Amino acid sequence: MKSFNVPVTYRSELISAIKQKRKGEDKMKKDFSPTLLDFGPLQIYLARHFGFCYGVENAIEIAFRTVDEHAGKRIFLLSEMIHNPFVNDDLKQRGVQFLMNTKGEHLVDMATLTGDDIVIIPAFGTTLDMEEKLRNIGIRIEKYDTTCPFVEKVWNRSEQIARKGYSVIVHGKPSHEETRATFSHSAANAPTVVVTDMEEAVILARYITGEYPASGFHAAFKGRYTDGFDAERDLGRIGVVNQTTMLASDTQAIADYLKRVIMDHHGLDETSISERFADTRDTLCYATLDNQSAVTGMLAVEADIAIVVGGRNSSNTSHLVELCEARIPTYFIRSEADILSSEELADCNWRTMEERVVRNYLPTSEPARVLVTSGASCPDSMVEGVIRKLTGFYPGSRNMEDILRAWQD
Repeated sequence: MKSFNVPVTYRSELISAIKQKRKGEDKMKKDFSPTLLDFGPLQIYLARHFGFCYGVENAIEIAFRTVDEHAGKRIFLLSEMIHNPFVNDDLKQRGVQFLMNTKGEHLVDMATLTGDDIVIIPAFGTTLDMEEKLRNIGIRIEKYDTTCPFVEKVWNRSEQIARKGYSVIVHGKPSHEETRATFSHSAANAPTVVVTDMEEAVILARYITGEYPASGFHAAFKGRYTDGFDAERDLGRIGVVNQTTMLASDTQAIADYLKRVIMDHHGLDETSISERFADTRDTLCYATLDNQSAVTGMLAVEADIAIVVGGRNSSNTSHLVELCEARIPTYFIRSEADILSSEELADCNWRTMEERVVRNYLPTSEPARVLVTSGASCPDSMVEGVIRKLTGFYPGSRNMEDILRAWQD
């Protein structure tokens, strides 16, 4: 896979060595067991896969190269480059301005833009309407489009099944930039509706079977369907795609559930289901799937707590927290700065986004066993920072340099 040129401050020599060695030992990526870093009184279990994915590194390389190559020009980011506050702050410090926030609310008046300005499209992509607005201003967006290729794969698959007469069900968070973009691209080709979770999929199924009258559909899915969507007509043939940062298992469960509902309702079997249900398994993002599978593998280890590092508004990170907290006490932090001391830690509730200070979070047993992973937009250097800070709380811990040499040998 292509390697990218990202700022060295985002790299970690230790974690790079670990990832490289494990990749060499497991080229087919079948081993999801964690990596043990034994510091003596503290044992860190690192997830097999975590941190920057292909799409994120691609976006970062394009953004920083654009800044370096266009000194003196006004450079804007359509919205957050990725959902990591430290990366976004780095770009702001280099003079990059944000046109919108993550909710799509304008921070800069579009009327002030000119064809001489540069606008970078973030990794999540954007809507067709926004693309048209920028082109009408005379801004060349193609050269500075960092949309993740796996997001584009979802758009392409939506278009393919639309051509075959299927409506598109998008599993995603309606307010997320990626879901808004995917909805826009899908809506250009087919009737489309967004479902957030299995509970909403069950409601949708009742409109598919006619248990609920079609007249109630628009109220139930207000603001999440294409103009003119007719539940009676448009739910007869469907395919399911997803916001790539959702839990892959949830997307698959929703797809499998709706497929079964359609099979039972229309009396179809596996050989005939394609008449009414499109197979879209190939739209699941490899990095999301790998990171989530790695968390499952990490949770197989007996441990005291889990720490997940990433941006508060990072969807893929929040789902890693969700997986961990179902099994073990889990803390969601942005960086080592949220580890306030050996006594206190600033945790975030991934559901409500409420922050709280947790006391006495560290294990008292020895050795203390801590699971660590991070989201796809979190630099490896921040994970190393968390590990360094934790080891400082355990006198007699092996130093990081000794651990590094062991992985380089």
